[in-house]
Amino acid sequence: MTRARSEQVSLDSTAYYHCVCRCVRRAFLCGDDHISGQNFDHRKQWLVDKIKQLASVFSIKICAYAVMSNHYHLVLRIERETAITLTDDEVIERWYLLFNGHILVDRYLLGEKQSRAELDEVKKLVEIWRQRLYDLGWFMRCLNESIARQANEEDNCKGRFWEGRYKSQALLDEAALLSCMAYVDLNPIRAGLCQIPEESEFTSLYERIQAIVHNQKASRVLAKFKRGKSLEQDEIPMRESDYIELVDLTGRVIREDKKGHIPNHLAGILDRLGIRPGSWFDCVQKMEKRFYSAVGSTNNLQVLCCSQGKKWAKGMSASREWFH
Repeated sequence: MTRARSEQVSLDSTAYYHCVCRCVRRAFLCGDDHISGQNFDHRKQWLVDKIKQLASVFSIKICAYAVMSNHYHLVLRIERETAITLTDDEVIERWYLLFNGHILVDRYLLGEKQSRAELDEVKKLVEIWRQRLYDLGWFMRCLNESIARQANEEDNCKGRFWEGRYKSQALLDEAALLSCMAYVDLNPIRAGLCQIPEESEFTSLYERIQAIVHNQKASRVLAKFKRGKSLEQDEIPMRESDYIELVDLTGRVIREDKKGHIPNHLAGILDRLGIRPGSWFDCVQKMEKRFYSAVGSTNNLQVLCCSQGKKWAKGMSASREWFH
């Protein structure tokens, strides 16, 4: 039975989530439609642009993304503390970038005199909007509804564009986060759309590589990697160069037409993350199949189950195989 989204998203357990959304009946979203002969590559850019726009409004950072022909992947960090520290005016400003707002809030912004009851109502509305700014469901709703309207308008049709629900997985520790990011960034290579990360357009890895090549800063909505010796709370727990190298090496191994190996200097990185080196590549290829609503070490999965009143979670056996 489908579980309520509120049971799958617990910010007290983790701020990181992997989301997957597929087109209805897994029909094409972008790329070539072999039946009509039309090409819809431009829709991939729609998604990338919308993801970045929403991430700049919501208190959410993008760790990784990949836009494929009939689905997309997102690895997100929900920044609840950032939303909580926003002033009321900042919350209103962000909300009004996406929605029309409310007449009482409009009057508040104009500086009109309001009664205590009206000001209390404005306060209630602002708090509702504040909570929505770090709500995963609202983020995904805004993204999917916008793209569906654009695509249906272009196709001159009505009806569902996406499957009824997006899939979300809680990423409970650093190992789960980094292996999931690699899984997402390698999607185009596994699908045979390209051979190397530098060519995997419409992925976060491609964007990060292009920023390095052209000596530019990556989009500010992309989560930052570890930069110094100490690890900041909002940083991805690995240096960017190590991550890019790790994904490149992983991509060489998972491709059937190439023989690869794990260089000695990478063993330390995987060991520090608590990942068995021989299992890393299997994990990156089969993450969606072996886990359901959460990914992490056996201990972290058990803690999450206890907090949700469950006795078991899909992925326990995979966790024992892949993670220390």
